Amino acid sequence: MTAKYRQLLMVLLMFSILLNGQNQESNSIILGAERMGAYLAFLHEKSVAIVANQTSVINNTHLVDTLLKRGVAIEKVFAPEHGFRGKKDAGESLKDGIDSRTKLPIVSLYGKNKKPSESMLQGIDIVIFDIQDVGARFYTYISTLTYVMEACAENGIELIVLDRPNPHGHYIDGPILQSKNSSFVGLHPIPIVHGMTVGEYAQMINGEQWLKNGVKVNLKVIKCENYDHKTLYELPIAPSPNLPNQLAISLYPSLCFFEGTNVSVGRGTSIPFQIIGSPYWTDFDTIFIPVSGPGAKYPKHENLKCKGFDLREFSEHYMIGANKIQIEFLLEAYNSTENKEAFFNNFFEKLAGTSLLRKQITDHLSAQEIRSSWQNGLVEYQKTRIKYLLYPDFN
Repeated sequence: MTAKYRQLLMVLLMFSILLNGQNQESNSIILGAERMGAYLAFLHEKSVAIVANQTSVINNTHLVDTLLKRGVAIEKVFAPEHGFRGKKDAGESLKDGIDSRTKLPIVSLYGKNKKPSESMLQGIDIVIFDIQDVGARFYTYISTLTYVMEACAENGIELIVLDRPNPHGHYIDGPILQSKNSSFVGLHPIPIVHGMTVGEYAQMINGEQWLKNGVKVNLKVIKCENYDHKTLYELPIAPSPNLPNQLAISLYPSLCFFEGTNVSVGRGTSIPFQIIGSPYWTDFDTIFIPVSGPGAKYPKHENLKCKGFDLREFSEHYMIGANKIQIEFLLEAYNSTENKEAFFNNFFEKLAGTSLLRKQITDHLSAQEIRSSWQNGLVEYQKTRIKYLLYPDFN
């Protein structure tokens, strides 16, 4: 670890006690899915499809199982990236199939088919969306939400979103996505940390007419109770294989940039998104070797010794209360790479949502200068965001 990086950690950690004081108890939060009295009547004598994964749980029971026991006519389940049970690797193609527990047909919404087709929705009256998001633009569950909304709108099907808190709902940060960089890891002109729940984001998509041809879906959002945007919510279930705990989730908006570089974020280790490193670095203390395994097939730098730094302590004591993307990690990594021409790959612009960030890094702008360049966009975004909030804001 370089002396400069050590100094950065020391300065930031000094404020950890104060920042952690923002944490609030979230035990009293009632999830949208738990408020069954608010939506069961809508499902009576209706044919229902559910967009769900392993996070779609209420009272330790999967939502699908709960609704089936209450006589809801669930016809099929749509599965996002990582699959219905949440065990697939990032980017791994999913196949349609049958759920072994419920015998329901599972239809993949990841891979070649990201949007339900007209035939897939044949005979469906209502679609329920209940997935725990992590609040970062490049996390693909909100892209799945967009395509489901579009398909429902085009086929005259009602969509019910069962809302869940956002673990990064207490701030907004990052560059606004430019339309030319739109992709499945970022579809709309929002910052990387958008500060909205899935229900709020669905309202924004509808209200801003971001669906194809400006169509709007018949949308109902079942709100959480006792939640606001000052709440620091800890996810009870890992949302995907490589975000196994709250430390990884806290670091994710800052570290996902590295997926567009030659730096490993620890996929193929026991601490993904809590460590970064590269076989091309020499001046760092921590050593790890990525290996292929469940949830991390063919990880970057597989079987190669990487040197880098472990960010678990930093995450635990600082990131949760920092309320910003830690762009310093990316700058330090670039400056520590000898062959700078090989640092970035073509995925970087998709993740950043803008071509400007790469240029700012290669031009050696400071973190403060880069973050300052985001502010006008964030001010304008906040004017739009505030129109769709369902809960008291963090301001």
